Amino acid sequence: MPPIAPIDTYDQAIAFLHGRINYERTSASLSATDFKLDRMRQLMERLGNPHERIPAVHVAGTKGKGSTAAMLAAALQQSGYTVGLFTSPHLEHFEERVQVNGRMIDADSLVRLVRVLAQVTAQIDSEMPGLNPTFFELTTSLGWLYYIQERVDVVVLEVGLGGRLDSTNICRPEVCVITTISRDHTHVLGSRLAEIAAEKAGIIKDSVPVVSGVLAPEAQEVIEQIAARRSAPLKQLNRDFSYSLAETTTTGKQVVDVRCDQETESFEVALLGQHQAYNTALVVAALHVLRQRTWCLPKDACRTAISQVTWPARIEQIRSQPTVILDAAHNWASVGALLKTLDTIPCAGRRCLILSTTKDKDVAGLLRRLLPAFDVVIVTQYITNPRAVPANELQELAATICDRPLHVAATPAVAWSMAQSITTADDLIVVAGSFFLAAELRPLILAKS
Repeated sequence: MPPIAPIDTYDQAIAFLHGRINYERTSASLSATDFKLDRMRQLMERLGNPHERIPAVHVAGTKGKGSTAAMLAAALQQSGYTVGLFTSPHLEHFEERVQVNGRMIDADSLVRLVRVLAQVTAQIDSEMPGLNPTFFELTTSLGWLYYIQERVDVVVLEVGLGGRLDSTNICRPEVCVITTISRDHTHVLGSRLAEIAAEKAGIIKDSVPVVSGVLAPEAQEVIEQIAARRSAPLKQLNRDFSYSLAETTTTGKQVVDVRCDQETESFEVALLGQHQAYNTALVVAALHVLRQRTWCLPKDACRTAISQVTWPARIEQIRSQPTVILDAAHNWASVGALLKTLDTIPCAGRRCLILSTTKDKDVAGLLRRLLPAFDVVIVTQYITNPRAVPANELQELAATICDRPLHVAATPAVAWSMAQSITTADDLIVVAGSFFLAAELRPLILAKS
């Protein structure tokens, strides 16, 4: 086995992780063959299978899974449990991915646990060529090691990509949640909703309850069939539970009424938009399932927790005068949710869009849906990821789609400066198109607030 480079500092630990194959940042085209659970199982077996010692709540879906996971983790924590939360990608700091009771993994633990992972990875690389653990698999394993260290009672896991072959899919769930099904990552998951649904429904385990918010008939049928095949009790939105968006409070929160098991509860929700009311309903249904499985989840505690959850870059207002909204919307469904919510936000002036996106998305479809909703558009490309569509290509494509005033900025920082120079206090600036764009611009905008 070749010598292992020293991992004694935070920078060395992060460099080791990013030195592995990272499908979040690779510019190469991905395919379904890039994702398999053999690597993950081998890695976890050599680490003592920590995932088998902690129950989980597993959340998959095309959109909404991060917000749903955050609300579930908050409700469990407010109920007195020690809760691990695993999400991806991160906005500003890698440690955002691995949290316990709302606190990110500390640097000392990260360095020490990555050192363990490096030893095991070197063994696998040497003994089993072709089974080399990836960045996301190592990050998932890091989470499990940290959750064992912190003696958590339960882990809420957000699926990274798909479900069936995602590295989180070795967990032992108490309940599985599937938020939505729409077209995204079609080169990996398939282009038909039924194909995508089959991949997402791959998280369903034998006899483990499932909560589904999937409404498209084609996708819903697949989920129902897989749940029945695995004897997994299924709670389906608009059949077994439902919701309505009641009002907005004076504090800016929205009131969501959720009916589940012949009982209606009202929740104040800090996360805005019809889609967050939808996510709240899934959370409430999942909490009902967990109560039935003897988890102690006081309703008042859960209501308090849900009312306090915020989730960065999910239709997040980060400035006023002009109002600045940051959103990671990058596909047809998430853009639809963004536009619907923007219609509820007062704007006396113009709407300005700062846009960048990724090569593996339906770029033309994204532009067709977004551009008509804005008065002026600034296209750019993020600089931290080679998957960005070049700004000049975005400009050329955008020009064929609509006749809005169109500006090009070489970097997100330049785009933000440009937006400030062409807007007034009455205008609305929206940053959208990619999580990576949101990650680059959020600290810059907040620093100058």
